[in-house]
Amino acid sequence: MAKKKILLVDDSRTALLMEQMILRQTAHQTILANDGAEAVDKALAEKPDLILMDVMMPRLGGFEAVRELRRREDTRSIPVIMVTTRGEAENVEAGFESGCNDYLTKPIDSGALLAKVREFLGE
Repeated sequence: MAKKKILLVDDSRTALLMEQMILRQTAHQTILANDGAEAVDKALAEKPDLILMDVMMPRLGGFEAVRELRRREDTRSIPVIMVTTRGEAENVEAGFESGCNDYLTKPIDSGALLAKVREFLGE
């Protein structure tokens, strides 16, 4: 069975490293992007099974990137979980309005992240 792909999107190397360390407990392949524009390009090229997306990033922020992914036929159905320090109610609401499927706040709770990953990948 092919490994499922998870696209990790964050402009912080530390955050990407933390997510990778947590996801090592699973058998998934991780793909990295450093901003929303790169995330859209990699999602189109790699067709990940799940995307973990930060909000505040250069070039193209997370909310804008999710809106772009939802506009495109071939990436519209990929589940996106926002993973961000921006946990205020208005940001959570903006995330869901942009089209994300779920929302987690940093610092990352590894158990919560793994539970969400399993839920969205049907494991």
